[in-house]
Amino acid sequence: MSEVFVNGQFAGTVEDPREFMEKVRSERRKGGVSQIVNVHWFEPLDRVMVECGRGRVRRPLVVVKDGIPLLTEKHIKQLQKDEISWNDVVAQGVIEYLDAGEEENCLIAFSESELTAQHTHLEISPLVMLGLCTSLVPYGDYIQSARLIIGARNLKQSIGFYASNFPVRMDMDVNILHTAQAPIVQSIMHDLSDYNAHPSGQNIVVAVMSFKGYNIEDAVILNKGSIERGFARSTYFRPAVAEELRYSGGLMDEVSIPQKEAKGYKSERDYRLLEDDGIVFPEAAIKEEDVVIGKTSPPRFLSSLEEYSLASNIRRESSLALKHGEQGVVDFVLVTENEEGNKLVQVRLRDQRIPEIGDKFTSRHGQKGITGLIVQETDMPFTASGIIPDLIFTPHGIPSRMTISHLIELVGGKTGALAGRLIDGTTFDAEPEEALRKELKRLGFRENGTETMYNGMTGEQYEAKIFVGTMYYLKLKHMVANKIHSRARGPIQLLTRQPTEGRAKEGGLRLGEMEKDTFVAHGASLLLKERFDSDRTIVPVCEGCGIIAIHDAIKNKRYCPICGDNVEVSDIEVSYAFKLILDEFKSLGIYPKLMLKNKY
Repeated sequence: MSEVFVNGQFAGTVEDPREFMEKVRSERRKGGVSQIVNVHWFEPLDRVMVECGRGRVRRPLVVVKDGIPLLTEKHIKQLQKDEISWNDVVAQGVIEYLDAGEEENCLIAFSESELTAQHTHLEISPLVMLGLCTSLVPYGDYIQSARLIIGARNLKQSIGFYASNFPVRMDMDVNILHTAQAPIVQSIMHDLSDYNAHPSGQNIVVAVMSFKGYNIEDAVILNKGSIERGFARSTYFRPAVAEELRYSGGLMDEVSIPQKEAKGYKSERDYRLLEDDGIVFPEAAIKEEDVVIGKTSPPRFLSSLEEYSLASNIRRESSLALKHGEQGVVDFVLVTENEEGNKLVQVRLRDQRIPEIGDKFTSRHGQKGITGLIVQETDMPFTASGIIPDLIFTPHGIPSRMTISHLIELVGGKTGALAGRLIDGTTFDAEPEEALRKELKRLGFRENGTETMYNGMTGEQYEAKIFVGTMYYLKLKHMVANKIHSRARGPIQLLTRQPTEGRAKEGGLRLGEMEKDTFVAHGASLLLKERFDSDRTIVPVCEGCGIIAIHDAIKNKRYCPICGDNVEVSDIEVSYAFKLILDEFKSLGIYPKLMLKNKY
């Protein structure tokens, strides 16, 4: 007897679990049992598990009987003509949904040609094992699995035409590629997802070769001529938002040009771009620290005395200015109201981004790289037919990563560009590589995709044949303009007196344990004295009790809080963070005694 569990709860027993399972399945296919019921037999424990609860991942498969799929050509034609729907096919028992449990008792064929009498189900298409982004990668069955995942991730980070109504949207941190194109090498998912309406890359000529060592370690080399013709040019948008908040006591913020009496008034130069309503005008070129929206707020603390004095009328400056390192052009100004009916001002800034050294590019196969050099068009290598590549890709990125699909796309893109057609690169069902090579040969090129190339600077012919083709390349949102950061002196935190953190706050660049080791290994350990003094401070210490003494600057006198006046006090150099932890120990009632002795 086998135990039966329904949604994990014991329901009864059956004599023959196989017969019970077959009965449930046949009833489900006829419509006698709900479509959401799944059943499987767990042989080691001799338990039949019936599941119909929520939260299970279920997937559709074609039912197979005696080695023949129930989905016929007639069904497919009816579906294409919209005579029947997907739900009708499921209701007829031709297609059924299985969960992870029931799949254990099934034998699923990958394709129709593999079917035998033992098979119970057939995949609708092997492509369904991949998600939307992953199935956009062409020739995905010719690539190492980890790289396929990276390729899908990179597609999500690429800059493209994300929405057709972008001129009227106020999105945070978005990019638009100026001349986005649809790829030459496509998959079926490009049609199904209407990819032409929102492309995110460009078809470019790629040569696989080394060039002066500037494309070492995955870097790529760009042709300056291609950039000047508009390759990978994009615009970066970000909004600046300010609203008139309402405070208790009927006081409100006010969007306007702050008066000179306002507390925290900047300088007239900072407000020069504001119009009479306190908002910047469209198409104004603005740089860091320029005010975009002028705003004043009521004073923070109203004491009983101030209410009757003139001081209560002094407002606080709370304008919105550009942060450190930001710049752009005012693209769009929107004045509206929020849910509470308060005035809301949104200003969208745009900044044109031209590819530069440090920008990130990738193919759809996880072959990502940073721009290492931008070369004058006259110095770029060229083919015998006069084609100059837009991008030079390093050959060392292929052997260890096994992204053969990257190379096939180069040949496919070249064939498609010359033949003037799109190439089908759908995973598991693509145009075969042999057919592409034959077509390339018919078009007058070498079938292996290589060409004779010449040195752009000397005009000499390269001895090696260079692999050249057309490829869909993506520009990623990781641009050096958003990440570059340097600092000499700048703001510090109030508590620790150490530099602030992060690029937006003009923070310091942290030197950690490993960076310290590199200096020591170089024999430059004295440099660490200068590196680690961001919070250097001089504190007076009592020689008697070892507690930090007090320096009275007004009386120009030092004394110890414990020993009093007549004691020797010495100045020592410590990190402020150390002085802070001593104070914290004192607050816990712990006595941190400093034992001083001479350096020499």
